[in-house]
Amino acid sequence: MSTAEPPKRGGLRGFFSRLASSQSEIEAQELREGADEAGATPIASCGGRRRFCVAGTLRTVTLRPRGGAPALEAELYDGSDVIDLVWLGRRRIAGIEPGRPVKAEGLVSIQDGRKVMFNPRYELRPGS
Repeated sequence: MSTAEPPKRGGLRGFFSRLASSQSEIEAQELREGADEAGATPIASCGGRRRFCVAGTLRTVTLRPRGGAPALEAELYDGSDVIDLVWLGRRRIAGIEPGRPVKAEGLVSIQDGRKVMFNPRYELRPGS
């Protein structure tokens, strides 16, 4: 008997696998693949107090004051987890809008049980 190989996703087996998957599972898999192609770390693997590069799609963008100053907050989803990107002192950033693919780099911290990246360097990526 030969060594076990991981199942292939092509052909009939891949077709039935995709057929049985929900739309959200398929979208999450596509986002994970896109983040991997961008050379980003999966958000689920990011821990606090370290620098990471993440990539995904913005799900929400809101203006939420922090300490009396404006702060633009965006939730980035990569198919594995979410992280909040926060730009302090900003009310709006051109191109930062829901549905936009973004690559971001910065220090990840944990606040109220959520991963947060303050004032990240970011790159707007082409839409799919």
